[in-house]
Amino acid sequence: MARPARPDAIAWRPKAGEIPTGPGVYRFHDPRGRVLYVGKAINLRQRLSNYFQPTRNLHERTRAMVWTASGVEWTVVGSDREALELEYTWIKQFAPPFNVKFRDDKTYPHMVVTLADEAPRVMVTRNRRIPGGRYFGPYAKIWAVRETIEQMVQAFPIRTCSDSSYKRAMQTGRPCFPGQIGRCGGPCSFTVTIEEHRAIVDQFVAFMAHPDPSFIGDLHREMRAASAELEYERAAKLRDRISALENVLARSAVVLKDDVDTDVFGIEHDELAAAVQQFIVRGGRVTGTRNWVVDTELDVTLGDLVDAVLQTAYEPNSPDSMEPPREIVVPALPDDAAALESWLSERRTKGTVSLKAAVRGDRAAILSTASMNAKQSLALYKMRRSGDYVARTQALTDIQDALGLDEAPLRIECYDVSHLGGTNIVASMVVFEDGLPQKNSYRKFAIKDYADDLESISQVLRRRLARLSEDEAESEGEEVEGTRRKRFAYRPGLILVDGGEPQVNAAAAVLEELGIDDIPIAGIAKRLEEVWLPGESFPVILPRNSEALFLIQRIRDEAHRFAITFQRQKRKNDIGSVLAEVPGLGPARVKVLLAHFGSVARLKKASVAEIAEVRGVGPSLAAAIVGRLGGDTEGQ
Repeated sequence: MARPARPDAIAWRPKAGEIPTGPGVYRFHDPRGRVLYVGKAINLRQRLSNYFQPTRNLHERTRAMVWTASGVEWTVVGSDREALELEYTWIKQFAPPFNVKFRDDKTYPHMVVTLADEAPRVMVTRNRRIPGGRYFGPYAKIWAVRETIEQMVQAFPIRTCSDSSYKRAMQTGRPCFPGQIGRCGGPCSFTVTIEEHRAIVDQFVAFMAHPDPSFIGDLHREMRAASAELEYERAAKLRDRISALENVLARSAVVLKDDVDTDVFGIEHDELAAAVQQFIVRGGRVTGTRNWVVDTELDVTLGDLVDAVLQTAYEPNSPDSMEPPREIVVPALPDDAAALESWLSERRTKGTVSLKAAVRGDRAAILSTASMNAKQSLALYKMRRSGDYVARTQALTDIQDALGLDEAPLRIECYDVSHLGGTNIVASMVVFEDGLPQKNSYRKFAIKDYADDLESISQVLRRRLARLSEDEAESEGEEVEGTRRKRFAYRPGLILVDGGEPQVNAAAAVLEELGIDDIPIAGIAKRLEEVWLPGESFPVILPRNSEALFLIQRIRDEAHRFAITFQRQKRKNDIGSVLAEVPGLGPARVKVLLAHFGSVARLKKASVAEIAEVRGVGPSLAAAIVGRLGGDTEGQ
């Protein structure tokens, strides 16, 4: 059923002359007054004009927000910094549905030293509001904190017992139980005074804040001096402290110079979500990590994501808030980097904060590692989400409602076409049943003659739907000539194609040509993540964080992956067949050649001398290879 057309112009659009040109913050709201989106701008008129162009030119998510809104308000401020502060306040106050949302609300474990106590203790906690506490971390796992404390207490024996145990021990004159078994080094163990214990605590905190290897050198000198003075028991204790500290340092990867404190943020994002990985580097070593998953409702730039991530990471009222270091490395600088630096600097007790977008050197290498971890986190998040039975059921129900289907599509087939410059054209069919991939039902299609994407989709669907007719005839007891391959399971509840309006209409034309009117078809356009139905002027807009869109995206991505894999294999087989025609060049040497050069393109560009350097390939054979690949053997 066709949906009513939306207006291409916004009736409530303010006149351009009414919008100021200075910095400020704006709020879109719906007819009930609910705030839909909060944004900031260096130039309000220029930024808001982006929303009021013809709606057909807007990103689909932005278009949905503008259509939902009934007005926009703005507040002019004196500087970019004030705009940042006001935007932050309003986002926390109104929780707008179209702003970036952080899904991960877990609280990370920290190590804390209770410096306000008479005899400070070290412990694991998730409470970030202990008076006078000095925090270290956060840590990804609680066992990692406990292991670090165990090693550190061997090097710096400070109190680990509870407050009640400490109080009872000091009142009775009997050591606390951890002290009796050598697990507590506080005054309650009666091995040190309160003053001596405080000095050890200061060493503990200083080493955790800046893990300096030179401290171990000092202990080595003390151990040798004690041994020379025949104080073997003291030398043995120093030896054990050295061993414990070396274990702590071995568990913390050295990534930068000893005096460098920085936080590195890797971000991996797609059209629906982003994963953030934070590496906390203190004294040149990675001392902690954090990660989040972010839902992106509107189409936001990487710089805007960085802005939102840093505001969340260093949010002053958050239980996991931490003081920003002097330097923060990010994949891209936001437009208002200077204002953000000023905002972050206020959250430091001393000094200022500098934002850097590393492109080379050691910091770029750490950023690359953080980004790789973020990529894995995003993949894991999607995998876990797709494995949730309740979420899959909800996704199928939402797809049924959004596309107007008679029943939930328990079997979904998705098709994608892949080629390289019009050569080696292939297509894939992946099958999801009950929201899960059925890899034994996947199919590959080779397109022998040149065809564009629309013709390729049409060819593949004709071949698949012809098999569908054969299967149905076979199930009714009819003999179908030449039917030997494994049958397709049953009719799909939905056919998806990778593409927008043209691809969907081409696929629908095939179904109409074959007289099939009971299989619904839809397409998903990758750039805007919009779902198209045949004959519709506007796409179906699924909620950005909905299970339905998540499942459709995953099915499309799997079809793309399967097609790309087949296309690459086909290219590899083609070049392998060509090389196999060279006398003396067998499959083993072909494999070595491709592994050595890394790609067919590099092999084709290689000279005779370069190919001759490959193990098992001499000058004569190299010349034959270059000649067969169409290269120039003269002067090489």
